[in-house]
Amino acid sequence: MNYSENSLVRIAKRDNNKKRNYLVVDPLQGKHVPVSPSTALQLFRDLAETVKDRYNSERLLVVGFAETATAIGAQTALCLGAAYLQTTREVLPEVDYLFFSEEHSHATEQKLVKTDLDAVIPQIDRILFVEDEVTTGKTILNIIHILEKTYPDQLKFAVASLLNGMDAEALARYQEKNIDLSYLVKTDHSRYPELADRCICDGTFLDCTEGALISASTLRIDHAIDTRRLTDPAAYEAACCQLTRAIKNQTGDLSGKKVLVLGTEECMYPALYVGSALEQDGAIVRSHATTRSPILVGTGEDYPLHCRYQLKSLYDNERTTYLYDIGKYDSVIVVTDAPETACEGTSSLLRALALHNQNILIVRWCKN
Repeated sequence: MNYSENSLVRIAKRDNNKKRNYLVVDPLQGKHVPVSPSTALQLFRDLAETVKDRYNSERLLVVGFAETATAIGAQTALCLGAAYLQTTREVLPEVDYLFFSEEHSHATEQKLVKTDLDAVIPQIDRILFVEDEVTTGKTILNIIHILEKTYPDQLKFAVASLLNGMDAEALARYQEKNIDLSYLVKTDHSRYPELADRCICDGTFLDCTEGALISASTLRIDHAIDTRRLTDPAAYEAACCQLTRAIKNQTGDLSGKKVLVLGTEECMYPALYVGSALEQDGAIVRSHATTRSPILVGTGEDYPLHCRYQLKSLYDNERTTYLYDIGKYDSVIVVTDAPETACEGTSSLLRALALHNQNILIVRWCKN
């Protein structure tokens, strides 16, 4: 399928971010804007096709960037049959990290599990970084610099992204370092700051961090695969398939029903996988996810986000997260890998969802 800037780019205004005033919102990605999960996964598969035959003789490690590109990275690894590892901002037990920064983000610290890299680097030839959007390329250069210092003369690098907005100078830097670039759409970011400044942010802002307790059904499913750790794509797909069967057994037939399958922060791919399977069974499904990104909302018809729900994170009661544009559905399924320790986060999410929905299932897909 051919994509254009018009199909993949909506400009929104960041909330109180002096480093970059705009955010590129992709209406097909399944992060901020509710979308058919099958449409999102097809977009990711189309990105994987751009690199499918480039590195046939090489052993690849695919690295997806948290939080917005975790699902893109997972689908790309599945298509390529390559090992997968995502960056993370979460704290994992008993591992060493490589730290790097994402300069334009409000939450700048990112990390990769060095413990797993140490084990896999001798077995690979190239790391393929997967992103939703590459603007200057600085974040990826930051991690490449650290990897080259840690594993000198062992690796080649490549980048695949839905959007590439790098200017001539940035592209030249990558060419000098022999870093391959693949993307679906080339963009020009020079006009985005002005577009963001013109946004009228008169949307609805709702704080759901406090209020009455809302009850919901809960399904706990044990799994041992966490893409923050080195992941075999075939095993991950099999685990997602088992997750889907367990959810279908719980919900029963949803064909013809309007269903939301919601992911949480870095946990995006399982929700999209489950949602796509429900679509194949005849349900009318939309998927998106909670996010750390604070974005201003507006009522304009062309503005991508209209209502913002402020939440506490399911992973950390002290962290603020957000959800945008919750619709009304016959059934809502939240797929999360968050443990039950951050109960206030679950409560705030339920308060937001219950403003429009009654039938809510929380699926905790994590180690028991």
